[in-house]
Amino acid sequence: MAKNKTGKRVRRAPKTVLRLPDLDQAKSAVLNSLSSADAQRGYRHAIDEFIEWYCSEPRLSFSRSVVLRYRIHLETRRLAPGTINLRLGAVRRLAYEAADCGLLSPDLAAGIRRVKGVKKLGVRLGNWLTPEQSQRLWHAPDTDRLKGKRDRALLALLLACGVRRREAVDLDFGHIQQREEHWAIIDLKGKAGHTRTIPVPGWVKALLDDWLHAANLTTGRLFRRVNKTGKAWGDGLTEKAVWHVVREYARKAGIEKFAPHDLRRTCARLCHAASGELEQIQFLLGHVSIQTTERYLGCKQRIQSAVNDRIGIEPAD
Repeated sequence: MAKNKTGKRVRRAPKTVLRLPDLDQAKSAVLNSLSSADAQRGYRHAIDEFIEWYCSEPRLSFSRSVVLRYRIHLETRRLAPGTINLRLGAVRRLAYEAADCGLLSPDLAAGIRRVKGVKKLGVRLGNWLTPEQSQRLWHAPDTDRLKGKRDRALLALLLACGVRRREAVDLDFGHIQQREEHWAIIDLKGKAGHTRTIPVPGWVKALLDDWLHAANLTTGRLFRRVNKTGKAWGDGLTEKAVWHVVREYARKAGIEKFAPHDLRRTCARLCHAASGELEQIQFLLGHVSIQTTERYLGCKQRIQSAVNDRIGIEPAD
């Protein structure tokens, strides 16, 4: 609060135009309200993009009309509806925290919160590998080199256990234990803080052991960087490094337009094709909702052996 000439405290009127310090304060409030590291990372990126756009415009008031303009800006970039709605959700939360901190008029914040997202038309089709492509991928690294041993173990783990990139880089020796005479990743903390146990196939454990023995690792994180002299070093890998590993070997295996998260979808579908129970696949991937698992399986639409391949009107063979 400011003071007037008589020394009395006077409450400042909320602003309509927010400067960079105000936006940074509201952004910090948003991030501090989130307990999940994944959520913080996503919101930070979304808010930073909005702040960059907002500050590039000439003295715009932070209002509903401005956020509508921002939505149009996102749409012109041809982003997916889900991505646009995530960015708008971050902006709404930024407005809420700015109003709560006394930086923004509550009426303006209420108007921003009424901005609707983009409608999702249809269902986005994911990308899955066939068993043959999956084998080609994890066989692609050259195991005569230490980096190749690490990358083969990493790809096998992503494909067969369905772990996320963040989960893979967080794995340490304490996670790998035996349960019911089977190797497993025990008490892995995943998205939104959910904890699960993941069975590890024997062949994946053998590839992990091969990498760890060759790298002479016995404690700490399972996956480390490998320097130019072929020695393991550092405390672990980054998610970005895992992304590069997947893209590198996908390219070598002749697999186009493939993202690291598609390995998780592939794991789900391969398990299902091997007569895996839907409930068990849900446990494996750590999904709260069974509908999410169904989307990973691609149950809504089948491209290979599609329903319209043989409908009685096609030319005779």
